[in-house]
Amino acid sequence: MSQPHRFPTIDDRLFLQSVSRALDVIEAYAASPRPMSLGEIAEAAGINKSAAQRIGQTLLSRGYLEQTETGRLKLGRLFLDRSFDYLRSNELIERATPVLTDLRKAAEERVDLSLFDPVNDSLSIVYATRMQSKRETFYATLAGRRQPTYATSGGRACLALLPDEEVDDILARSVITRLTPKTETDLETIRAAVMQARADGYCLGVEQALLGEIALAAAIRDRNGRPIGAVHIAGSLSEWTEPDFRRRFAPMAMEAAGALSGG
Repeated sequence: MSQPHRFPTIDDRLFLQSVSRALDVIEAYAASPRPMSLGEIAEAAGINKSAAQRIGQTLLSRGYLEQTETGRLKLGRLFLDRSFDYLRSNELIERATPVLTDLRKAAEERVDLSLFDPVNDSLSIVYATRMQSKRETFYATLAGRRQPTYATSGGRACLALLPDEEVDDILARSVITRLTPKTETDLETIRAAVMQARADGYCLGVEQALLGEIALAAAIRDRNGRPIGAVHIAGSLSEWTEPDFRRRFAPMAMEAAGALSGG
């Protein structure tokens, strides 16, 4: 289950309903990333079929939707252009790339950069860079994947930089579900992991977001000491014990995160 969104409140007089509905159509593909008919789009986006047709044709004319041979609509390749625009416009991603490249060579395991997302109410992190290792699942290689803050080593490392009252508020507003059978769902257990990360300077998670995975992350701070992202190192439990993984990679992750902090 996805985390609820609570974006900044704006003056209702400045809100364009037509733009919002167009975004609803685009976001309908998040739950079902497959070609859809106009009826399916209307149902998924919560709009009527006439509005779905107008919006769908507009997005089709601009390249943000593409049409299949059967007439269904799917996400267009133009979204890759906009992803590229975002990635190259983000200063942290630009600064992090050489640091992560060196870290990937030294670690010989998957290295990720995640962004903490206070605009999206701090309930999730989103992976901006993913440098894969010798074996990966498909989704673990894709930038743009969003995961709940409470269940990820990077999210918990970011929470560790926040005051206790903010941590408690974020956890209270999170939709706590299992991403794997091993995901911790008890709030006190999650909070204890955050406090341990605060003491250690990094967070380690075992099979919290992906079965068979052990992952360690250290948070990146802004000039005020607030979390803006995290450096992750992830490996396989078939190759690493928890103590060995911690001993090997905690210093690397913390060093990389420190190099990227304060910028």
